[in-house]
Amino acid sequence: MKNIFSKILGSANDRLVKSYDKTVSLINDLEPKYHAMSDDELRSQTDVLRARLQAGDKEKDILPDAFALVREASVRTIGLRHFNVQMIGGMVLTNGQIAEMKTGEGKTLTSVLVAYLNALGGEGVHIVTVNEYLAHRDATEMGAVHQFLGLTVG
Repeated sequence: MKNIFSKILGSANDRLVKSYDKTVSLINDLEPKYHAMSDDELRSQTDVLRARLQAGDKEKDILPDAFALVREASVRTIGLRHFNVQMIGGMVLTNGQIAEMKTGEGKTLTSVLVAYLNALGGEGVHIVTVNEYLAHRDATEMGAVHQFLGLTVG
């Protein structure tokens, strides 16, 4: 009986992932807006998003814009475009949950989304990795996206 319900309704994980589809659509709908901006206009959006937070918006309110902005900045700086699965991974992490991603699915690129969103509040963000080599590589490669958007990386 349980198997029939799972087939009809999906697993709890399937339902959770599906719940993020609407936000992924919003992010994708914003892509042309950010793509059309100049580099300077794109950089200025960090101040716009910070102002929205200071005016009372919550992280969840600015998440679609923040993720779409980071996606465009990533394409321009390091030539990598976030896929929908990485957007979902970023939302899962933003909600304080654990996102399991296999090797090659873009965990490092996903972390850029979450770090940027959390940094907009003005507090420092730390990303922990397993060794010095990866820490240096990621600070250099992924840090280019953050620096492009006006954040500092150390």
